[in-house]
Amino acid sequence: MAYQTTIRGEQFTFADLREVMARANEEKSGDNLAGVAARSERERVAAKLVLADVPLREFLDQPLLDPDADEVSRFLLDALDREAVAPLRGLTVGEFREYLLDDAIDEEAIRALQRGIHPDMAAAVAKLMGNKDLIAAASKIRNVTRCRNTMGQRGVLGVRVQPNHPADDLGGIVLAAVDGLLFGCGDAVIGVNPATESVDTVHAILDVLARLIDGLAIPTQACCLAHITTQLACLERGAPVDLLFQSIAGTQTANASFGVSLSLLREGRERVLESHRRREVAWVGDNVMYFETGQGSALSADAHHGIDQLTLEARAYGVARAFDPFLVNSVVGFIGPEYLYDERQIVRAGLEDHFMGKLLGLPMGVDVCYTNHAAADQNSADNLLLLLSLAGCNYFMGVPCADDVMLNYQSTSYHDAAGARQLLGLQPAPEFLAWLEQRGIFQNGRLTVGEERGRHSLLQGVELLLGHESEMLS
Repeated sequence: MAYQTTIRGEQFTFADLREVMARANEEKSGDNLAGVAARSERERVAAKLVLADVPLREFLDQPLLDPDADEVSRFLLDALDREAVAPLRGLTVGEFREYLLDDAIDEEAIRALQRGIHPDMAAAVAKLMGNKDLIAAASKIRNVTRCRNTMGQRGVLGVRVQPNHPADDLGGIVLAAVDGLLFGCGDAVIGVNPATESVDTVHAILDVLARLIDGLAIPTQACCLAHITTQLACLERGAPVDLLFQSIAGTQTANASFGVSLSLLREGRERVLESHRRREVAWVGDNVMYFETGQGSALSADAHHGIDQLTLEARAYGVARAFDPFLVNSVVGFIGPEYLYDERQIVRAGLEDHFMGKLLGLPMGVDVCYTNHAAADQNSADNLLLLLSLAGCNYFMGVPCADDVMLNYQSTSYHDAAGARQLLGLQPAPEFLAWLEQRGIFQNGRLTVGEERGRHSLLQGVELLLGHESEMLS
């Protein structure tokens, strides 16, 4: 079905809904690389005008990707709550935008719709929003999850401590993790990307993180961000797996490039839930999955099927939603300038991703990051960090000095997260905050400054727990 519009005598024709969606997207270097982007700003505006008048029901009646040829497409349609979607079927994309931005529409009203919103609908409405719109709509929504603590409440800003080490040195990992704890970071997760994809290495990292968390009674969760099959092999050997991690994408072929399928994700989740039932841990809830995504992943795998990268990102969130994850985050600038060229594109993508994830019901965080060859810098990261904090982002990354020495990219630091909390009056997760207060790291809800009591208490505890591994901490 073709779509047409005329602007000042110039006619624009789009072959199908997939082309309308691609041409209406804000400029992204990845869409240019894929050959699906608008060829001029006039065409981009024309596509937005057409998209605004598209009824939401067309995304169900005319799937962008054949559900008989792609398991993700079929899964997204089958997983929709048909009762929840009923109030939306008569709206156009433009009317849906107005609905979400209406001051009379609150969090409860949006939550009632979430399970009925197809990811393509979320992508479509994001394309019609300005950056301020994306912040305003996302700020209405809080998606709360529970594992060993509770994340996502209003007034809470979480941080993943990311203590990566280029040689997977356990002492170095512990040192970086404790550094983050002393800044009040780590309530989202203490999550390590291993340099070596081996069962022995991942098992050792999971064990040392468990000793740190359990020994000091820290109300947080650990994760080692290896491939799902490696983590499950560790689980089979008896390793403690709090959260099961996997990168995911928005098409079957893109997920296959990651070595995953929907059935593998289902199996992994069930195995981790079963292991939780056997462990002597005071679990707060049963959200056990951790997913990472990022615009451009399907294109990098040559698995985009002519669909723009924003829409494919939304489809990845639709996959994540079905597994009730504890954490989801877009690693927004990690793939590189081939997909998001500069600060403007990275900021835009970060706001889009956060909004779409929140709209679809996800506990959405963002790794505010960029690669060293992108046209961005730490000022760019500061800008996006604060914009997303205003939008109600669940959590950010905490990387020592904002420089990941293993993955070789730039992110946000422990003190960046602490600064955002202080500026906006935000706090860590409630259980984690109580622990920080007990340790003297926080006092009266604020990070202590110039106080050594909390630092000495924590380091002494680590030394007793970890023995020789803690010698680096002195």
